[in-house]
Amino acid sequence: MTTYLDYNATAPIRPSVIEAMTEAARVHGNPSSVHAAGRATRHRIEAARRAVAALVAREDADVIFTSGGTEADALAIRGLGRERVLVSAIEHDAVLAAAPDAPRIPVTAEGVVDLAALETLLAGSDPGLLCVMWANNETGVVQPVAEIARLAHAAGWLLHVDAVQGAGRLDPIALAEADTLALSAHKLGGPPGVGALLIREGLVVTPLIAGGGQERGRRSGTENDVGIAGFAVAASTAAEEREGEAARLTALRDRLATALLDRAPEARVMGIQAERLCNTLSVALPGVAAETQVMALDLAGIAVSAGSACSSGKVKRSHVLDAMHPDDPIAGQAIRVSLGWASTGEDADRFLQAWGAMRDRLSPAAR
Repeated sequence: MTTYLDYNATAPIRPSVIEAMTEAARVHGNPSSVHAAGRATRHRIEAARRAVAALVAREDADVIFTSGGTEADALAIRGLGRERVLVSAIEHDAVLAAAPDAPRIPVTAEGVVDLAALETLLAGSDPGLLCVMWANNETGVVQPVAEIARLAHAAGWLLHVDAVQGAGRLDPIALAEADTLALSAHKLGGPPGVGALLIREGLVVTPLIAGGGQERGRRSGTENDVGIAGFAVAASTAAEEREGEAARLTALRDRLATALLDRAPEARVMGIQAERLCNTLSVALPGVAAETQVMALDLAGIAVSAGSACSSGKVKRSHVLDAMHPDDPIAGQAIRVSLGWASTGEDADRFLQAWGAMRDRLSPAAR
């Protein structure tokens, strides 16, 4: 049996989500239809909209359901139509691909956006769109998005936040001033293939997909009501459990980090001095390629990753770690361990045993 420690790639679907989706699948009705069956489906979608908004404490925003976080990022970046776009150097590939020519804001060695550099960039051109993620998918490092929103708005810029990893794990009060937010269900224990873009009331976003005008004219196509029903339950559950799970997973994450560094003093935890997600540990083993580590652990029955899982299944040098540690081989030697709702102490024990054996076999420092 595989010990699954790759929640930042995708979380196992919660049983309550499967139950909600199964129930929704038994109800037939296009949400755009005016008859009773259509109205019932529409009612379920509108209730889901409220649950997703509540997850990030943005009941004031319009919730537009999408196919996932990638589409939500693209809809914000392209749909807002700003000529000038700035992105942080550690953004998810979904953001970087939607704004391939955007200047990149540098980060510190701990992976936090350099606020002084950001202020200079904001002041150096006409206002546009600033994109900074809430928490990094590889390192778990949390960005000061409330302060970044203040700086952006003072300079006349809009702020888009990819909140995919932080939602349900961090206090959403930090997102109060973001203009748009991207979310994804499957990071929360919901189904893949459904996400959302939250848009500040009154903000104009041009749709990427034209057609029947669904989703308040921002995203045409019949809504995935079954997936949306699952998203709603995952969002509500994550919001309800957030504080307790944050404490539990922080303790488990820190236990892993302590044990790894005790076993291998040469190991390096990425972003260790910064605020990080409760569930995420990025650890480098100098002299051992990330791909080699991932494969060795996989053979031992442990599922972890190196970098984003959205890059065609290939392990490549991390642009995130490159931004944090330029010209340092460590950027190609780190793996990510990410925990979630079903992670246990026994999972941690199995990982530590497998990682220790791998280190003793592969690390130059162990020879």
